[in-house]
Amino acid sequence: MDFEWLLGGFASLLAISYVNLQVANGGGRDQAITRLFVPVFFGIGLLILWEALVQGLGVPGVILPAPSAIWDRFTASTNILWVDFVQTFVKGALSGYVMGAIAAFAVALLVDRSDFLRRGLLPVGNFMAALPIIGIAPILVMWFGFDWQSKAAVVVVMVFFPILVNTVEGLRATERMQRDLMKTYAASYWQTLFKLRVPAATPFVFNGLKIATTLALIGAIVAEFFGSPIKGMGFRISTEVGRLALDMVWAEILVAAIAGSAFYGLVALIERRVTFWHPSQRRGR
Repeated sequence: MDFEWLLGGFASLLAISYVNLQVANGGGRDQAITRLFVPVFFGIGLLILWEALVQGLGVPGVILPAPSAIWDRFTASTNILWVDFVQTFVKGALSGYVMGAIAAFAVALLVDRSDFLRRGLLPVGNFMAALPIIGIAPILVMWFGFDWQSKAAVVVVMVFFPILVNTVEGLRATERMQRDLMKTYAASYWQTLFKLRVPAATPFVFNGLKIATTLALIGAIVAEFFGSPIKGMGFRISTEVGRLALDMVWAEILVAAIAGSAFYGLVALIERRVTFWHPSQRRGR
């Protein structure tokens, strides 16, 4: 046991925590630089503590590699990680996400026009959303093959119903007085839909889209556990675990975390640009 590593790690964490508290409690709490500074330094503190615990306690790399070992593997395997990223995220997750979102919005418009579909399809959607992905993935892999098409199909199933439910609820979010006002203007159904109800539903739609960003990547990775060509994040994680190469597994996890966070942030940024008029966006400024 190396007490110098342990003491240094805890001392660094305490110092960073103190600085974060001072910044968070200061007058610039609502400034963008403050909102960025606090989580970044908190994450750095956790990484330092992780490194200190692994080095100080002598934890074997096959149990938990140190952040430095993970970073070394990450920088040494960028070509492999890039191929896996393209296979899993771009081909599987992103394509399935786009197809699922388009399909969910189209079906939501149909459901909005039919009370029968609303009462019949939404309960089925809630049931389908509760199905475990580990049970659906092998079936879809058998149907669509081992390449990215089966992963995209899994992603479509995972993202379809959250987006559908949020969109349907958003289309019903307008008040009766607003709809009556459109009738007094002799607006047709489609005019009312696209000029009143769809704009009002936009925050709900983006809520579903943001939820689906994490589901899409999870679904694509899990689907690769049940069959994949010799590339992809899920394939790499499953094979490297069998080889006890935990540093490569954590490097893939790092890529997935970066991709998922960037994807969520991109959708949130688009939401801020599209729904700048909404009270929730004005309060966030």
